[in-house]
Amino acid sequence: MAQVELKLLLPDSLVREAQASGLLTAESIEVLLRNELQRRLRVEQFFVAADRLAALDMPTLSEAELQAEIDAVRNVRPAPDASGR
Repeated sequence: MAQVELKLLLPDSLVREAQASGLLTAESIEVLLRNELQRRLRVEQFFVAADRLAALDMPTLSEAELQAEIDAVRNVRPAPDASGR
C-alpha cells in the first residue's frame, strides 16, 4: 500500500462540513476516489459503445419502426410496480 500526503486549500465551510460528515478520513477519501474511478470508467465505456454503434452501417429506423421496437420491448417487460421499479 502506498502512502500519499495531500495538501488541499479548501473553503473553511467546506472543511467543516466534510469533517462533520466524516469525509476527511483516509477511508472516506479512498471510497470517494474508487467511486470516481468507476464512474469515469463507465463513462468511457459508454462513449466507446456509442462510437461502435455510430460506426455500424445500418439503415436509420423510421419513426413508425422505432415506435414498433419500443412497443415490442414494453410488451415483453413487466410493467413497473407502484414504487417505479
